[in-house]
Amino acid sequence: MDANPKQFESGVRKQGYPKIAGIDEAGRGPLAGPVISAAVILPQGFHLPHLDDSKRLSPKKREQLFDAIYEQAVSVGIGIVDPAEIDRINILQASLLSMSMAVDNLKPAPDYLLVDGIFPIRSPVPQQTIKHGDRRCLSIAAASIVAKVTRDRLMGFYDEEFPEFGFARNKGYGTKEHRDAIRNFGCCSIHRKTFRGVREYLKPENLYV
Repeated sequence: MDANPKQFESGVRKQGYPKIAGIDEAGRGPLAGPVISAAVILPQGFHLPHLDDSKRLSPKKREQLFDAIYEQAVSVGIGIVDPAEIDRINILQASLLSMSMAVDNLKPAPDYLLVDGIFPIRSPVPQQTIKHGDRRCLSIAAASIVAKVTRDRLMGFYDEEFPEFGFARNKGYGTKEHRDAIRNFGCCSIHRKTFRGVREYLKPENLYV
């Protein structure tokens, strides 16, 4: 992570907010599957070697850190928005909605939110947005790992239901294998039908069921 990853939590605690949640999402870019967010409240003094932005870590390291975060966190909340809702409200709004849902699922409730990115979320809790927060802020990095591992595991389940698309390998992203499968089989129920790379194949004869 970048230098001093606890700087944001430390600054907020000095303002009198003890329960600080970091929030991040996974799955904005894929052609299939939900967008999933995590909100994580870490205890004061939390230390976990190798914690970093999930995109900088190997799958094995993410799995190890995922378990450690759940063991040590004060609370973890998950928010999931499915592909139909993504198509209805667009991926940005769906991502922000999943973040709000994750916060609502925290027990105990947080006093303050540190949100990855530049867009605030709908919540009565005071918040701060942090650009590239997943590599600059400890609790957001933890949330990025939880969101990524949770989504990857869910895509593994979808792979069993729709094996033609290789979801366990591509996680719904537009790899060549995945795009070739869409051309060959059409689209399944978890594809995002407003996304380019999917919407072109929505003719009835190409709809995979």
